[in-house]
Amino acid sequence: MFTGLVEEIGKIKKVDTSGSSAVIEIEAVKVLEGVKHGDSIATNGVCLTVVDYTDTSFTVDVMPESIRLTNLKDITKGTEVNLERALRLGDRLGGHMVSGHIDGMGKIASVKEEDNATWLEIETGGDVLKYVIYKGSIAIDGTSLTVAELGERSFKVSIIPTTKDETTLLRKKIGDVVNLECDLIGKYVERLLSYREEAPKSRIDIDFLRENGFA
Repeated sequence: MFTGLVEEIGKIKKVDTSGSSAVIEIEAVKVLEGVKHGDSIATNGVCLTVVDYTDTSFTVDVMPESIRLTNLKDITKGTEVNLERALRLGDRLGGHMVSGHIDGMGKIASVKEEDNATWLEIETGGDVLKYVIYKGSIAIDGTSLTVAELGERSFKVSIIPTTKDETTLLRKKIGDVVNLECDLIGKYVERLLSYREEAPKSRIDIDFLRENGFA
């Protein structure tokens, strides 16, 4: 579990592809503090497991599913990525609960400056937008943000200078693809409601009791 508060920007050092999977080595500093084999590090919002590390980098395996469904398929040597270590019990939750499981991808549609903030518009499909709510939380490339405007085919967020400086979001250009993870609560509510509709209705009446030897 993560918070969506990016700890540092890492740089891809090496990408080895094999079939539809990959092994990626990422240069970093802060997220390597106390790192252990098997630790989880969100990379552009994707939860990945550390399989090896040095004093200046860590290595992760990326399975075909993650390659297909995230923008990790587009990274090359030198690409910058947002990094965050997994949340520890007792840590402050300054962002929101982020699982590191990407719901879909979006495309940067527009960038507009407004005083000290920058408006970022993200176009995406209905399968993602159905979970997006006005003033709700969303993680974009692993960055926890608040939905400030919501349209039929896109949504907008407003980015403060700190987020601009400490994440890759505004280093991207119009047309670039970003990973999106919606708030967990909406997905759980949808699943519970659909399960209730699909589940067989319980029927306890006199016929049921007779059939089962209770009457």
